Amino acid sequence: MARFSRLHVLNRMIAVGVVPVFYNPDIETAKKIVAACAAGGAECIEMTNRGDAAIDVFRQLETFCRNEYPAVILGAGSVIDAYTAALYINYGASFIVGPALDEEAAYACNARKVAYMPGCGSVTEIHRAERLGVEVCKVFPGKEVGGPSFVQSVRGPCPWTSIMPTGGVEPTRESLTEWFKAGIVAAGIGSKLVSDSIIKSGNYAGLTQRVRETIVIIEEVRSGR
Repeated sequence: MARFSRLHVLNRMIAVGVVPVFYNPDIETAKKIVAACAAGGAECIEMTNRGDAAIDVFRQLETFCRNEYPAVILGAGSVIDAYTAALYINYGASFIVGPALDEEAAYACNARKVAYMPGCGSVTEIHRAERLGVEVCKVFPGKEVGGPSFVQSVRGPCPWTSIMPTGGVEPTRESLTEWFKAGIVAAGIGSKLVSDSIIKSGNYAGLTQRVRETIVIIEEVRSGR
């Protein structure tokens, strides 16, 4: 079961402002990625359900976090149905993220009080998600849906909507400023943050630095600096 309450997860996700997103089939590599992100200040980390052995990698990774990085909140992404959501929750996922909105997945998460962030690409989908109890909607794919201007347009008539884009957000001052000024509450960043080059070179210190710099930029943007 999830180690953290839904309220705690959402509050920490919003407070830190960035969720590193990754998948690696090798558990030792996955551990190093999580350790590097945690050292950089990331508290919520999303491992995507992308490989045939993803659920087993996640199970081992959650055990690793529980024992070595107890403050890390590990969630599962690329989840498109209730059955898969339930599997990951049973293995300790503290939040579930999907590329699309699935009502049954929302019900499964709500039944266990686990945060669910479905991918939404329109105001109608966001409205449906919020009616299902979703607190933070994942706009996906962020850039293709409309980027920061889409977020700003949605929050005009719906200022209560909390949005976390994934896809199209880069760990640069220019990109983060544009997105956060538009009104997002957090950003999911995958390969632009946890890049293939970093993993292949084993430059985990570089990943830690990149995560740390991203969080600092978000803090500065939010404070108006």
